[in-house]
Amino acid sequence: MKRYYFDVRDGSQFIRDDEGAELPNIESAREEATTALSEMAREWVRGRPQHRIAVEVRDDHGPILEASFSFVMKPCAT
Repeated sequence: MKRYYFDVRDGSQFIRDDEGAELPNIESAREEATTALSEMAREWVRGRPQHRIAVEVRDDHGPILEASFSFVMKPCAT
């Protein structure tokens, strides 16, 4: 199995994953990033008119994919 790391960008904050997770392939890493991102989005956007978060996946050789979520709420013109 290969070790994948899931770093998080929350606006200007960067949280580095130094532990990582052993997964069988890139598809499993993609699924893990998607699940983590959806859980974070549900919790972190509450009460904020706009927000962007991303999970940046890397292996021992460097970055391999990024999953991001942008949320914007604005009033409609009436």
